[in-house]
Amino acid sequence: MRVLIDTHIFIWCDQKPGSVTPNLLATLRDRQNDIFVSAVTVWEIAIKRASGKLAFAAPIAETVERLGFQLLPISGAHAERAGGLPRHHNDPFDRLIIAQAYLEGLVLGTQDPAMRAYGVAMLGLD
Repeated sequence: MRVLIDTHIFIWCDQKPGSVTPNLLATLRDRQNDIFVSAVTVWEIAIKRASGKLAFAAPIAETVERLGFQLLPISGAHAERAGGLPRHHNDPFDRLIIAQAYLEGLVLGTQDPAMRAYGVAMLGLD
C-alpha cells in the first residue's frame, strides 16, 4: 500500500505514536508499504515551530528519513489541483495533501474527519 500521511499523523508517529489509530499505525510500521510525507508538511511544521505554536526540535526532513518515510515533493499539478478544491477544509496545507493523494493515487492517512468530504481513499478514521 502507498500512503500519504497528514501532518498530525507524522508528528504523532514521532512524538506520541499511541495517538495513531491501531490500524493506521500497523500500516505505517509495515515495511512492505510505502509511506510518504508531503513537503508541505515540512513547511507547515517549520512555520508553526518558528511562530512558537509547535515544539518540534529535530530537523524535520531528517525525521522523515529516520522514521523510514519518503518525502513527496510538491509539483505544479499538485498546487493547481489544491487551489481548485472546494473549501470543505479551510486549511491550505491539508488541501495540498489531499490534492497530492488524489493525483498520485495514494491512500491518505489521517484522523481528521473533515478530510472525508474530498472523497480520496483514507485510512485512520476507524
